[in-house]
Amino acid sequence: YAVACGGGGTHRMGLYDAVLVKDNHLAHVPESEWTAALSAMAARARREVPGLKFVMVEVDTSAQLERVLAVPAGTLDLVLLDNMGFDALREAVALRDRVAPGVRLEASGGVTLETVRAIAETGVDRVSVGALTHSSVNLDLGLDIAGLSAGEGQTA
Repeated sequence: YAVACGGGGTHRMGLYDAVLVKDNHLAHVPESEWTAALSAMAARARREVPGLKFVMVEVDTSAQLERVLAVPAGTLDLVLLDNMGFDALREAVALRDRVAPGVRLEASGGVTLETVRAIAETGVDRVSVGALTHSSVNLDLGLDIAGLSAGEGQTA
């Protein structure tokens, strides 16, 4: 909400309006079965979550990305490329363009305001900058009332 109020773009407002399948959600699934598992997860999410904005899957290797991009077209909306370097991001974009051009790619992990431009120039569709929220400076605001002695202003 704060990012939106500050003029930034948000892709969701909370955990209720989109589905992110993280790599640990797939840890028990052999990579050879990811296509079927992700298809089933996405179908269930779209069936059970009214107004679902998107289904996204997190990957951190090119092998995982290949498996995810094998999922039938229209099943997944986004792939989150987690903690990939510039070369890996460029390779991911090239693979996506060849195999599944309808899937959007989002770079995430270790993104700073200093690196966001270079990451965007790799060709990904989106870049998540967690520093906008987890590194923001808070305001220490106190409300002290002067001129009252202990007990003054209190009623029984």
